[in-house]
Amino acid sequence: MTVNEGNAELVILGAGPGDPELITLKGFNILQKANVVLYDNLANQELLNYTKPDCEHVYVGKKPYTKYTSQEEIHELIEHYSKKGGMIVRLKGGDPFIFGRGYEEVVFARQLGIKTTYVPGITSMQASGLNDIPLTHRAVSESVWMLTGTKKDGTLSGDLQLAMQSNATVAIYMGMKQLPEIARIYTQYNKGDTPAAIIQHASLPHQRSVKGAIKDMPALAEQHQLTYPSIIIIGKVTSLDDNV
Repeated sequence: MTVNEGNAELVILGAGPGDPELITLKGFNILQKANVVLYDNLANQELLNYTKPDCEHVYVGKKPYTKYTSQEEIHELIEHYSKKGGMIVRLKGGDPFIFGRGYEEVVFARQLGIKTTYVPGITSMQASGLNDIPLTHRAVSESVWMLTGTKKDGTLSGDLQLAMQSNATVAIYMGMKQLPEIARIYTQYNKGDTPAAIIQHASLPHQRSVKGAIKDMPALAEQHQLTYPSIIIIGKVTSLDDNV
């Protein structure tokens, strides 16, 4: 049974890594047409300035380890606004289909008979280039592993041990809570000296970062007070010099 009485459309829109200028042109145009924007914690609120004066802005943030808007509540809001019709924009930090649960919202909306559109965003690991860290380099890394540091049950992805066996760059999202465990695993497999970097608030003016061996990253993160939101990049690409 559908509830889409007002011919609503849900747009799952990637907000990019933080800098509002890094949103796509398509994303910018969609924001100008939106009737309501459901935005999360990692979407830069400056993007809301691109919307119409009568566009409704609804915060549905999910700050880790604190009170947050549940996925069920977000679904209820999508259903609620679909009955009013118009364009509902679900503005999600980074790319909604990379550890963003965007596809879950697409499926929910389609079950209600709501037209859905997905608009990609620049994901946070791509902002490593702003810190002179390419994700690949033909001299040292031919591939990239993207991992979540926190699975649904709160544990670290077992894929990390597979990624460690290659020369690939490893990018870990939502991994700061698991940083000591990540360092322990690398050390256990005699890879504790692998170069690594942590980038917090990637692409924003208050961005901060630190580089060092992965075994030292927990101490360096504490020393430099690096917390969430951060991306962890592990691999030789984090220690390149201009002569490579």
